[in-house]
Amino acid sequence: MSPTPGMDRQTGRRSLTAKQAGLTLAIALLLSILAGAIELALDAREMRQEIVSETRYRLELVHGTAAEAAFQLNPDLATQVVDGLFNGGRVASVAIRDDFDRTMATRQREFEPVSGWVAHALFDDTLHYQQTLYYLAGPGDSAQPVGELELTLALDRLARDFTDRSLLIFSLGVAKSLAIAALLALVFHWFVTRPLLRVHAAIANTDPRQPGRWPKPAMGRHGNDELGHLVESVDQLLLAFQQGLDQRDQLHQISTMDGLTGIANRRHFDAFLVREWQRARRNGHALSLVFLDIDHFKEFNDHYGHVAGDDTLRAIAEALTRVVHRATDLVARYGGEEFVCVLPDTDLEGALRVAERIHLEIRALDIPHAYATRTGRVTASLGVASSTPALDDIGHEELMAQADNQLYRAKRQGRDQVAAQT
Repeated sequence: MSPTPGMDRQTGRRSLTAKQAGLTLAIALLLSILAGAIELALDAREMRQEIVSETRYRLELVHGTAAEAAFQLNPDLATQVVDGLFNGGRVASVAIRDDFDRTMATRQREFEPVSGWVAHALFDDTLHYQQTLYYLAGPGDSAQPVGELELTLALDRLARDFTDRSLLIFSLGVAKSLAIAALLALVFHWFVTRPLLRVHAAIANTDPRQPGRWPKPAMGRHGNDELGHLVESVDQLLLAFQQGLDQRDQLHQISTMDGLTGIANRRHFDAFLVREWQRARRNGHALSLVFLDIDHFKEFNDHYGHVAGDDTLRAIAEALTRVVHRATDLVARYGGEEFVCVLPDTDLEGALRVAERIHLEIRALDIPHAYATRTGRVTASLGVASSTPALDDIGHEELMAQADNQLYRAKRQGRDQVAAQT
């Protein structure tokens, strides 16, 4: 049966319509491919910047905690930092080493899948990050290198993320080829992208040391939608992180300060002495110690009570800080009624003058002491020792022993005096 002319014309019209639709679709696909290729190139550059910026930002966030772990040689804290970084998804390996190049904590993937040349070309130079850890021990001290934090990103994960983003880009490119794509893109940009960029800019400008003070953006009409909830969630997260930093700082201060007198404790003194000994050895400077012990303090406590004893310890600590007030010096409670002063860049003659002033300052407190040796007032015995680490073949332990020996020499000679090495 032959087709009728009407059917031929109708079939021809359908065929032409199909061709037109196919041509339009081909042009749309070509335009979307070209647009997608351009957008893909721009997105690849942006993704590289995001990877570097995000990774550096995360490293800055944990720098203080990692430096403290390296400074305290605390493998548990180092492991927490390493685990936190490793759980980021894109990380292939991460390690924290102390300043002796010993690995304190490390995590790495069991295997590294092979990635294509495109991934290597795009991301090879963004994979490895190495950061020297600096620790600031206290006011007036310069930050010292205490270790190293090293992180390597997983190339296959970056390639997969890039592939996912590429597919999305091409999909959007096809959508943009449609008649209403431009309008939709404009509306989407105006109502979603711009607020997101404000949120991103606010997060990027956040000080890692004070995350709770981030410049929280005002979301306006987005206050009650997903973007508003996102900003509130980020705000709560950063506030919680700020509380954690504050608690860490408070714990660190508590761990290094004597609760009774308010000055440095033995732990802080030990770390400070080692650090200043190393600095004095590098710079060729002298380092001096003054050991102090309150005379007959047990008898004072037994007679006047522990409340009066605590008041006396606080008064002695205040007297020490009035005399030893340089930012580079340290006054610490060594234990019980014993105190110690560390005097960097001070020779024996200078340390002896400081000790004599301390001796007079304690006498000037004029605190009654019924069991004092001679004066009827609270007194102290002091021992002074000094060394130049670059020249003397001793360690800081020997310097402490010398100062301690001088302290007991002062006691043997009748107390209430200063004794120094000759």
